[in-house]
Amino acid sequence: MSIASRLKVGVDVPWVTSWSEEAQLGVAPCPSVDGELAVGQATKPGVGRPLYSRNHLFRQRKSVREMLCPMCGKPTAQGDRWSQTATATTAGELRTRGFGPALPAEMADDQPLLNCGAIAPLHRACADASLARCPHLGGMADRTLKPFPKAWVIIPLWIEAKPPSPLARGVPAVSFLQLVGVEDR
Repeated sequence: MSIASRLKVGVDVPWVTSWSEEAQLGVAPCPSVDGELAVGQATKPGVGRPLYSRNHLFRQRKSVREMLCPMCGKPTAQGDRWSQTATATTAGELRTRGFGPALPAEMADDQPLLNCGAIAPLHRACADASLARCPHLGGMADRTLKPFPKAWVIIPLWIEAKPPSPLARGVPAVSFLQLVGVEDR
C-alpha cells in the first residue's frame, strides 16, 4: 500500500525529485522529447519517500524543455533564472567531451558557455530557499548563484536501452536532458 507523504512537493521536496513509488517503466516514445524514445517513469509525486539524489526522468526533461523551476515546478521568466550548480566552460571543451553533435556547427570553440548539467534554472526565491535547506547545496565550495543566459542549447543524454532478449541489439533512448547556457561575448 502506497502512503502519501506529509512533505509537500515543490515546498519541502523539489518538484523534480523522484519518489520511492515512481518506478522506471522502460522505453517508449515520450512527449518530453518530441516523441523520441525515452526512459519512462511512473508519476506519483508525494507518494512514498523522496529520493533526493534522483531526478524524476519525465519531470527533469520537462523542466529543461519548458524552463520550469526544478524546486516549485512553475515557469521561470527571463531575468529570474538562476543556477546553483552550473560551471563555466566553452564549446570546444564540450566538443572534446563528445557533445559536439548537439552544439550548433557555427558555434566557435571559444564560445563561453554555462554548463548546468541536468538542472534547469530556478527562480531566485526558490534558489535561495534551496541553498538554505539542502545540506548538499549548502556544502558546495561554490555557492554563488549564477544568472542564466538568454540563449541556451539542450543536449539529450542517451543510453542504450537493452531489449528483453540478450540476442537483440539495444536501441538509443533519452534518459535526461543537459542544459547549456550560451553566454554573451
